[in-house]
Amino acid sequence: MRILLVEDDDKIAEFVQKGLEQWGYAVDSVSNGEDGYHFFRQYPYDAAVVDIMLPKMDGLTLIEKIRAEGIDVPVIILSAKRSLDERIEGLRRGGDDYLTKPFAFSELLARIQALIRRSTRQTRPTGYSVGDLLVDLLNREVTRGGKRIELQPMEFKLLEYLLRNLNRIVTKTMILEHVWNYNFDPQTNVVDVLVHRLRNKIDKDYDTKLIHTIRGVGYVLKSPERTNSKD
Repeated sequence: MRILLVEDDDKIAEFVQKGLEQWGYAVDSVSNGEDGYHFFRQYPYDAAVVDIMLPKMDGLTLIEKIRAEGIDVPVIILSAKRSLDERIEGLRRGGDDYLTKPFAFSELLARIQALIRRSTRQTRPTGYSVGDLLVDLLNREVTRGGKRIELQPMEFKLLEYLLRNLNRIVTKTMILEHVWNYNFDPQTNVVDVLVHRLRNKIDKDYDTKLIHTIRGVGYVLKSPERTNSKD
C-alpha cells in the first residue's frame, strides 16, 4: 500500500518514512503543500499524512483543494496545535483524523491502519481467493493449499499488487511505481529478483503456477481457470 507524507520538518519526515517503510508501506515524502497537491493529483494513495504548517500551501488548504476535486484519500492531520477548536477545524475542512505533535510512531501507525481498514471496507476487497491461494490483506496472512506461507514485507506488497490486477499484465515500471518509490531506475533488476523470490514461495511446490512472465512486457497473476501453462 502507498502513503503520501507531506511534512516540512526533515527529522519528523525521515522518522515517519522509515517507520512506515519498515512496516511494508511504500512512501512518497514531500516538504511543501504545492508538491503535496501535485502528488495527490498524479498518483493513487491508500492514505496520507499531512502537516498543517507547510510552506507554499498550508495543510488545511491542501486538504480542501483535493476534497473539492473529489480526491477521497484518507488523511491524518499532523499539528502542534492542541486546542479542541483547532482539531474540529481540521476535521471540518476535510481531514479524517488528527494527531498532535509530539506523537508516538505506534499511535500514528495504528491510526493509519484504522483509516485504511475503514476505506478498504468501502472501496476495496480485504482478502483474495485465487484457486487454493488465500490472502488476508488486513492480517497480512497468506496460505496455499492450507499451508501457511511466510512473506517478507516487499514480497507481500508485490503479491497484493498482482492480486489487485488479477489476470492483467503489469509492467516492471508499474511494479516499481506501486511497490517501490518512483525514483528507482527502470533498468534495475530488483523487480525480477523480487518476482523470483515470490514465485519460490507461491508456486514452486505446486503443480498449478499462478505467476507468469509475459516476455518483453511484464508479469501477470492468473487465476487457475485462465491458464494452461506452467511458466
